[in-house]
Amino acid sequence: MAPWPAKANSVSTPLIRLENVSKNYRQHQAVIDLSLTVPAGEIYGFLGPNGAGKTTTIRILAGALAPSAGRVFLAGYDLAKQPREAKTILGYIPDRPFLYEKLSGWEFLLFTAGLYRTPTKIARQRSEELLNLFDLWDWRDELIENYSHGMKQRLIMSGALLPKPRILVVDEPMVGLDPRGAKLVMEIFRRLAREEGVAMFVSTHTMSLASRLCDRIGIINKGRLTAEGTEEALRAQVGRQGDLEELFLEMTNEGEA
Repeated sequence: MAPWPAKANSVSTPLIRLENVSKNYRQHQAVIDLSLTVPAGEIYGFLGPNGAGKTTTIRILAGALAPSAGRVFLAGYDLAKQPREAKTILGYIPDRPFLYEKLSGWEFLLFTAGLYRTPTKIARQRSEELLNLFDLWDWRDELIENYSHGMKQRLIMSGALLPKPRILVVDEPMVGLDPRGAKLVMEIFRRLAREEGVAMFVSTHTMSLASRLCDRIGIINKGRLTAEGTEEALRAQVGRQGDLEELFLEMTNEGEA
């Protein structure tokens, strides 16, 4: 299993690159000419109102949906032309994870490792590390159907991290997590970015999470990327101070609502 990349090249290496990506559903344009990059070691927050194109973008990035136009590159691999190479270095954490509930947490991770053809010794070592990291070790032999929603969420995160992805795409990471679980996950994400150089693309409705976790933020509205930058840069674009929620409402024309 390849190690995580060092952070040394984080400034110059765009691990995620979308070039003029669009997606049409018959007469509806869900995503329109979307271009963005995320370098190694950066946590990129992706915000937008319901129906703005967030989920479509996430599915395109994860390789579950083909764009109508444009190209997606993951660590230099063209997702359309080199899907196996691109998906090998990608971890995906959906907002509604699917789990085989008749497996135990331990069995699920070993099953996941098998999909990546991970040698048994390494698979067992990584599974033990991740179950401890996400505070699930004491539940390793329990069937997943007995896990709480938050525990299932942490287990799916363990599975996504097992092959040591260079890119992590996350949809609503804190759904179902209690405050302790949310704090644990936030610390793990920061460590992955800062120490391991993982590029993270995080979609969320939680403004406080985006403000505390993300290095840069992109705001999508009606399919178009309407703003992008640090929180301070967004304030400069709006031309006034305010927290991220206020900036978001103004940039998406939802202030009065």
